[in-house]
Amino acid sequence: MTEKLRKMRNIGISAHIDSGKTTLTERILFYCAKIHMIHEVRGKDGVGATMDFMELERERGITIASASTNVSWKDYEVNIIDTPGHVDFTIEVERSLRVLDGAILVLDSVGGVQSQTITVDRQLNRYQVPFIAFVNKCDRTGADPLRVAAQIREKLGHNAVPVQLPIGLEDKLQGIVDLVRMKAYYFEGEFGEQVREAEIPASMKDQAERLHEELMDAAGMFSDELAEAYLEGEYTEDQVIAAIRAGALQRELIPVFMGSAYKNQGVQPLLDGVVNYLPNPTEVTNTALDLDKNEEPVHLTSDPDAKTVALAFKLEDTQYGQLTYIRIYQGRVKKGSELFNTRSRNRFKVGRLIRMHASKMSSIDEAVAGDIVALFGIDCASGDTFCDPGLNYSMTSMYVPNPVISLAISPKDRKTEGNLAKALNRFTKEDPTFRTYVDPESNQTIIQGMGELHLDVYVQRMEREYGAPVETGMPQVAYRETITQRADFDYTHKKQTGGSGQFARIAGYIEPCEDDYEFVDEIKGGVIPNEYIPSCDKGFREARERGSLIGFPIVGVRAVINDGTTHPVDSSEMAFMQAAIGSFREAYPKAKPQILEPIMKVVVEAPTEYQGNAFASLNQRRGLILSSSEDSHFCVVEAEVPLSEMFGYSTTLRSLTQGKAEYSMEFLKYGKVPRSIAEELIKEYQEKRKAHQK
Repeated sequence: MTEKLRKMRNIGISAHIDSGKTTLTERILFYCAKIHMIHEVRGKDGVGATMDFMELERERGITIASASTNVSWKDYEVNIIDTPGHVDFTIEVERSLRVLDGAILVLDSVGGVQSQTITVDRQLNRYQVPFIAFVNKCDRTGADPLRVAAQIREKLGHNAVPVQLPIGLEDKLQGIVDLVRMKAYYFEGEFGEQVREAEIPASMKDQAERLHEELMDAAGMFSDELAEAYLEGEYTEDQVIAAIRAGALQRELIPVFMGSAYKNQGVQPLLDGVVNYLPNPTEVTNTALDLDKNEEPVHLTSDPDAKTVALAFKLEDTQYGQLTYIRIYQGRVKKGSELFNTRSRNRFKVGRLIRMHASKMSSIDEAVAGDIVALFGIDCASGDTFCDPGLNYSMTSMYVPNPVISLAISPKDRKTEGNLAKALNRFTKEDPTFRTYVDPESNQTIIQGMGELHLDVYVQRMEREYGAPVETGMPQVAYRETITQRADFDYTHKKQTGGSGQFARIAGYIEPCEDDYEFVDEIKGGVIPNEYIPSCDKGFREARERGSLIGFPIVGVRAVINDGTTHPVDSSEMAFMQAAIGSFREAYPKAKPQILEPIMKVVVEAPTEYQGNAFASLNQRRGLILSSSEDSHFCVVEAEVPLSEMFGYSTTLRSLTQGKAEYSMEFLKYGKVPRSIAEELIKEYQEKRKAHQK
């Protein structure tokens, strides 16, 4: 079984939008004989790429949901997850990287390290995932893969070392030079399936020798054996591969592969790179928390005979019921075996065990440590840990970014209300970054997400998958309120209604702080008994949920209590909670409150001739330009722009640049709203309240 684990790889394919991830995955499936015909992402045959199996993905030509598949390459079993590039679907990348052992970072040979590449790199760093880089699209005009390798070093701070060199560039791309074996490879046949080995072209000999020396110097840092053998001039190919692998597993050397997935150049050597340089499940350290021992960290072993520990990392609703994707970290999962959900404390029997290939599934009887499989009909949530009934472990959860954009929705007719509720229930369960709630003041159903595209996709899915067409209102920005100075309070909550009443007095102050909220207990001499202190904290938290300026949550507040009075009969937890709410509301207006708005980091990439248009469009939206850089024919503009100004920006940018520019945005921070806009927001909120009260 150890041999099986040694020959297993769990990898993800991640990149900036439109770098060719799905096209690359399609080639991998073809060369591994998983499919018998190559289909393109925006293919004329109307079929679309295998991994983009959702109708919406094929229409838009983008990946929306991560898709899993399993292939074999030269006796190695490789589980692959193809992830989206759009920042709106960042949770798909997060949850995939959480369970993967290695990754391929795909870069565009013209665009190089782009805005979303930096985000993906941050995610790879967060989960300490070893990866190899693939510089794709070497057939594009302006391709410069060595410049991209330099950018990985400069912009991402990784020790990127080319292990290949393309033979020709742009429309003259013919093959690649392998700098480890010092051989040339040409890809022939209709789909590049025949790999021909040859000598390096004479015109490239000098450059290849120079890069080979650089590679040997870099690899020698991770193997004394190779360093000595290289000095003596008697080293082997296996020694070089072992040294590069050692560096890659420590994330201190990033092998850079080159080619063009679309032109079928360089994909087979990349697969060799996956098995040579990325870790197998036994080479990755995985930890769980022992819930019986105060969440003490426990090292998991990839031993199929140990007690089972698995993580449910993704849920999907299908026509046959809920599909739960799991990664097994320890032990094995058998059909009919019993598992324990450590969050819900429920035991369940494994009914159907599935191996996925995009939307197709095949039943299996058993899966072992290292496997990524799916279960049918399990009631659970994303992020749940399944254990052997004798264990009580929990895997650390993944990072879930907070939603930044809201949209008011309402069903087009009463008949579809039930379907809409089902759709919202399913989507919130599947996607932790998609949230929904009913606004208590307006009674509107509000959906929240990571961007316009994110919410637009879900609105379309409601109609297509659930027959629940909705009308959408203007997106609502997630504003916040905060305070700018200290304000004291001394508040008494008194209520007498016959019999025992309610009495609580608390004194103290609120002041600005760096965190969202802090509660400080400075009570001396027990003037407020200890059992009432948590109720004060609870009251302050509740009062923070809705500010008096525009009704949004209040952040950056420290609440300090330093005095109080109790009554022997009338004081209670409820009374102190109400006193805290009252004291906060009394002090809040005196603390000079102000409105904060989400500020987004916006990166616009456009041909150089449209640089002026990009600047103007951001300035008109209260944008603060941070930097601008020109790279051959393209310019990259980075800016900070309030989210409220970014609605409809994609349409504006397209019209200003003839559809040649693209932008990405992600939440950066909260910033102060200008006075004139704040006054408008307060006025609008007060009018809404009056209308609601009538």
